[in-house]
Amino acid sequence: MSDAVAASKAVSKKEKEAKPKKEKVRIGPPRLTRFERARIIGARALQLALGAPPFIPLDPSIKDPMTLARKELEAKALPISIRRVLPDGEYQDIPIADLL
Repeated sequence: MSDAVAASKAVSKKEKEAKPKKEKVRIGPPRLTRFERARIIGARALQLALGAPPFIPLDPSIKDPMTLARKELEAKALPISIRRVLPDGEYQDIPIADLL
């Protein structure tokens, strides 16, 4: 029985270590810039206009894809990362949930 308890503790320790840690934003501002926000909303609105399924429940009051894309961004429902690049080629991929 003690082997089973030790094994379960080892698994839980590995699970704790495997959890992704929120990485500090090293490149650029700690928030989405207005240009990044516009690019994300525009790209997602195009996807929705072409028939992509929404990531949030559809509200009957929402009529256009731009509004739906904005709501999805505010709800942090989009699985998108921003890649910020420095002139020397160094880059950082940041999930948008960390920037909102």
